[in-house]
Amino acid sequence: MSQQPKKDTALRSDAQRNRERILRVAAVELTLRADAPLSAIAKKAGVGQGTFYRNFPHREALVLEVYRYEMQQVADAACELLESRPPEKALREWMNRLARFAMTKAGLADAIRLVTSAPGGPARPGPTPVMEAAGTLLRACEDAGAIRPGVTPDDFFLAIAGLWQIDPHEEWEPRAGRLLDLVMDGLRVGASGG
Repeated sequence: MSQQPKKDTALRSDAQRNRERILRVAAVELTLRADAPLSAIAKKAGVGQGTFYRNFPHREALVLEVYRYEMQQVADAACELLESRPPEKALREWMNRLARFAMTKAGLADAIRLVTSAPGGPARPGPTPVMEAAGTLLRACEDAGAIRPGVTPDDFFLAIAGLWQIDPHEEWEPRAGRLLDLVMDGLRVGASGG
């Protein structure tokens, strides 16, 4: 009897690894080509068609899950950074990660538009985990006296909205860096610690 749970656990962890491998491969492929064939994604992920379709029965399910997965990775980085850096440095580094996500995942945004623009298609998922992560970072910075009090995640995203105006096919990093430095300078004005 004790062997059965171990086998089930092994199967579940194997299934989880397959799912995550599919998501990682799909994120790359859909970023390169919004209409990447699902069969090519399955093949590159090293899973059979049955395994692939058990996890993602249609393109919409895959694209939306890749988006959620990628957004969660960006969101999770906030707490990781706060554990190893002062709040202000954590916020600024997280802003760089957010910019990298925005610029390198432009193709994924095209894939999202393809599946959510179809009549009767699913709604585009919101940025909730990333908004919550921004809120966590902003509160930590405010508590440390590193930024002005009262800045909300909505304020923050309005301030960095220029990121989405930068052409990801050009040399975007210097422009994004300047924009984010300006935002950080603005957040510091009126801070209690400086």
